[in-house]
Amino acid sequence: MSHIATLYKGCAFGLLKSSINSNVLRKHQSRLVSLRKLFSSTQPGDNVQPLEGVKVLDLTRVLAGPFATMLLGDLGAEIIKVERPGTGDDTRAWGPPFVGSESAYFLSVNRNKKSIAVNLKDPRGAKIILELAGKCDVLVENYLPGKLQQMGLGYNEVNKAAPGLVYCSISGYGQTGPMSQRPGYDSIASAASGMMHITGPEDGDPVRPGVAMTDLATGLYTHGAIMAALLQRQRTGLGVHIDCNLLSSQVACLTHIAANYLNSGIEAKRWGTAHESIVPYQGFKTKDGYLVLAAGNDTQFVKVCKVLGLKHLSEEPKYKSNTLRVQHRQGLLHILSQRLLEQETEEWLRRLEGTGVPCGAINSIRQVFSEPQVAHNGLILEMNHPTAGRIAVPGPAVRFSTFESKEPIPPPVIGQHTVQVLRDSLSYSDGVINQLLASGTVAQNEVQ
Repeated sequence: MSHIATLYKGCAFGLLKSSINSNVLRKHQSRLVSLRKLFSSTQPGDNVQPLEGVKVLDLTRVLAGPFATMLLGDLGAEIIKVERPGTGDDTRAWGPPFVGSESAYFLSVNRNKKSIAVNLKDPRGAKIILELAGKCDVLVENYLPGKLQQMGLGYNEVNKAAPGLVYCSISGYGQTGPMSQRPGYDSIASAASGMMHITGPEDGDPVRPGVAMTDLATGLYTHGAIMAALLQRQRTGLGVHIDCNLLSSQVACLTHIAANYLNSGIEAKRWGTAHESIVPYQGFKTKDGYLVLAAGNDTQFVKVCKVLGLKHLSEEPKYKSNTLRVQHRQGLLHILSQRLLEQETEEWLRRLEGTGVPCGAINSIRQVFSEPQVAHNGLILEMNHPTAGRIAVPGPAVRFSTFESKEPIPPPVIGQHTVQVLRDSLSYSDGVINQLLASGTVAQNEVQ
């Protein structure tokens, strides 16, 4: 069954389940009609994206939220990004570098979105958001818990107006609890979650990961949770409130590090590029750079020794098993390190090619985007921006056999689509729109 047929069936089931609530019933009836039209006009092999027809109201800023909504947009959802008039998303000012007047940071996580500039502190602005929520399937926000409630846009208020809405909140530490009122920042949550404690040189200080992994992990959890909630809504006809937060995302990602402590009381430490339980499994300096060797089993270790011309190491009793190699880590790594310094990275990679030993160069970012496989995987996504000209950003990480990604919409300028959304989604007249523009409740960028 195609994804549209599944949605069609889900909406029909939702109609039966939601008959006690007229608001939900009306929404499902409207949804059912639109999906019926889409289904009847779609043939096998049509390039229809999984979330085509799904509308997302995006009240998020910075990284975790915008990353999540961008992923939904890549799958075909219509993303309406709500920004502050004048300044917009915080990351618009995060630079250099800038591409024209646009921050490269902002451009990296805001493709496939429309931007509307609305003053939420103005009651008329909050009313616009409430009306849009009633037209959308998903609302995503990352305000401090309770802040939107003060504007009449909290989950309880929006749920009354739109019971079928999936309402997703992203915060630093959760919607409730002793830390819930602290603002969420990647570096702080990375520190609080233990991620920073286990990252860095073995004998050095804690280190912040080179990219905001806590934010990005939260964005991935958010994306998955929203997809699950949309599936659940097919069965129940009702929306749900999702609580995603940086602390929970990063603690959950501690995986075996957390399990080691919870089950054995073993406190983790920093290992640099090395692995606490596998040797050799780390980065090594070569004559002209660095590479990573990962001998995950005894057979691979024997092959490493053979390639490096150190066959005698694999025959020594103290290196016969991984457990023994971990116990005698320092001596073994010293020998391997000295040997790997004797040749260039490419020479070692050439010798290791085809042996079955996992290995790879530690690339600079320039080298990453020179890798043929990176280009082959479509990870350089180019598009024409209305003010910045030709731009390039990292492309989607996932490919599907049933559809091709469509031509991406470039990241918007602030308020680029305000009038369009008010007119098309809310059926506002030109007179009403002009009043809102004149009062500063909304703003429209001249770029179309």
